[in-house]
Amino acid sequence: MYGADLTLNIMSLGGIALGIGMLLDNSIVVLENIARHRERGKDVLRSVHDGASEVGRAVTASTLTTVAVFLPLVFVKGISGQLFRDQALTVTFSLLASLVVALTLIPMLASLQYRKKTAEPQVELKQSKTRIGKLIQRMRTLIFTTIPVSIVRMIKRIIRFFARIALFLIRPFLRIFQNSYQGLENRYHGMLKWSLAHKGRVVIIALGLFLISLLLVPKLGVELIPQLSQGEFRVEFRLPPGTPLNHTDATIADVQKSSNRISDITTTFSVAGSGNRMDVNPEEGGENWGEINVVLQPGSDRDDEEKVMEKLRKDMHGIPDLQYKFSRPTLFTFRTPVEIEVAGYELRHLKKISNEIARRLEASHRFADVKSTMKSGHPEIQIKFDRERAAALGFAVYQLADRVVDQVRGEVATRYSRHDRKIDVLVRAHERDRNSVEKIRRLIVNPESDRPITLDAVANIVVDTGPGEIRRVDQERVALVSANLNYGDLGSAAEEINAIIREIPMPSGLSVHLGGQNEEMAMSFRSLQFALLLAIFLVYLVMASQFESFLHPFVILFTIPLALIGAVFGLWITGSTISVVVFIGLILLAGIVVNNAIVLIDLINQLRAKGMEKIEAIIEGGRSRLRPILMTMLTTTLALLPLALGVGEGAEVRSPMAITVIGGLTISTLLTLIVIPVVYAIVDRKK
Repeated sequence: MYGADLTLNIMSLGGIALGIGMLLDNSIVVLENIARHRERGKDVLRSVHDGASEVGRAVTASTLTTVAVFLPLVFVKGISGQLFRDQALTVTFSLLASLVVALTLIPMLASLQYRKKTAEPQVELKQSKTRIGKLIQRMRTLIFTTIPVSIVRMIKRIIRFFARIALFLIRPFLRIFQNSYQGLENRYHGMLKWSLAHKGRVVIIALGLFLISLLLVPKLGVELIPQLSQGEFRVEFRLPPGTPLNHTDATIADVQKSSNRISDITTTFSVAGSGNRMDVNPEEGGENWGEINVVLQPGSDRDDEEKVMEKLRKDMHGIPDLQYKFSRPTLFTFRTPVEIEVAGYELRHLKKISNEIARRLEASHRFADVKSTMKSGHPEIQIKFDRERAAALGFAVYQLADRVVDQVRGEVATRYSRHDRKIDVLVRAHERDRNSVEKIRRLIVNPESDRPITLDAVANIVVDTGPGEIRRVDQERVALVSANLNYGDLGSAAEEINAIIREIPMPSGLSVHLGGQNEEMAMSFRSLQFALLLAIFLVYLVMASQFESFLHPFVILFTIPLALIGAVFGLWITGSTISVVVFIGLILLAGIVVNNAIVLIDLINQLRAKGMEKIEAIIEGGRSRLRPILMTMLTTTLALLPLALGVGEGAEVRSPMAITVIGGLTISTLLTLIVIPVVYAIVDRKK
């Protein structure tokens, strides 16, 4: 991580937690195989050699397949690629380290565990005859023999002491696991024989479960990324244009007083009006604007936030002409969940259609805090010049416009110097000549002429409410309608919005585009689908090169649909939605779930190469690999359990991925022990 310039953050720490469970898998397989050879009566060195070399290729292939699935994340666009880069690299580093440890350190330690104590050969050193020589020999013996040996013995005693304590504490669990494993092993032997005798039924059952999981996918819901709960949120207020600042402040104060009666709120602070602040957002300004920031009690979750928001909505619903919008502080640069862009050149059509869309969104209980950029306008005097009349009188429209601006806003004629300061001298009409619509109509547009002409002679002056802002995209005017979600997922909301848009008749030259997080979600999902297919292809290439066969990797790939069954059922049971986090979990599953099948198929091939019959080799391979497969599954799922339970800050991002991996790995492991041997028996026709 230091070499790759990675920091400790919620994603890299999640990768470390994931790697803790996965990096044990290789060592478990190697050590269990060494112990199995030892139980057959072989000597220590022969057991270590045969046990490690027998699974060396399978362990290498399983590690490389898991590492290979992270390579496609380089091609993922959008927030998902930025978000999971740290996690992918962290897991990759830990897996590569675990492979080196499993093939070198574990066999060496296993040989030390069984090695009997033998008398160490005594090496006679030539004694020096001088005092200095004897002193050097004593110092050399002390530094290079006595002290290191004493330190090693002390460490060994400490480790042995704690190992005995740990063994005493976990002995009940060991007995439970051992008894459970013995019962499972006996039942598995008979179940595997039955499955091999009824291959068609097993395949049909697996296919039925896969189809059921596909039917459940539309019911899960879709969103870009789970909302993060940070225990605080913001309420933005907007009263009708022209509302004085003291009225805005009094309204916000009333809302703040009502919020103090909610027990879950600890702190609130408010701002009324933006004044002349230089850092103010142009959309958030004026005397009719304000906001309240709400901080909840420590430990509040998303449900608590939603309850507080609902109470505040009820209090604010009774305030006339009040527009409000809730928003949470964002860790990522996400836009509003729902953003509808209405693009065109006619401002009146934009206002009509955007207001209609906003009205229909407000009528739906799914959407909250609906806001349109065309709603919040300000009263203004609009001057519409009559070009033909102006031309007949010898005026150009731009000259008339400049003269009106100079009289109303003023023009800097010169600068007055006072000491080291330059003071602008602004020349404009007197206030009494421009303080009403009638006075504006009587402004003289040709003061240099003998026959003065007033502004109303060449223009039509009306009072109207203009747009609060005019946005442009690709030189087109755009109205933006935004909203938050009261309930449900982003995918269902997008479907409802598209249905609303289809019901509204659109004028010619007007287009409607659904943007916001929905657009980001679509781009991320397309990239992740490509990454998932590329990951499966890379896994197949790695296995084909290891097995030197195109058939056996194809058999192993059947574990991926089996993993999808468990992932979908896990998300459905926990009420999780499909998001980019779940997609990352599926990509990770594509590299993890094949590991058990690799270890199983590799042993079956070795037994058949020694002359064993196919069905007999399948049964023996399943019996021999049952324990390491179950142990690797348990280590990975137990390591991910804290993430799945949603413990700690930022758990909303990590939890769906952990649920996906746990569900997929658990179900795929159980089905792998039955379905993969059956598929192998059907597909492999080699004598």
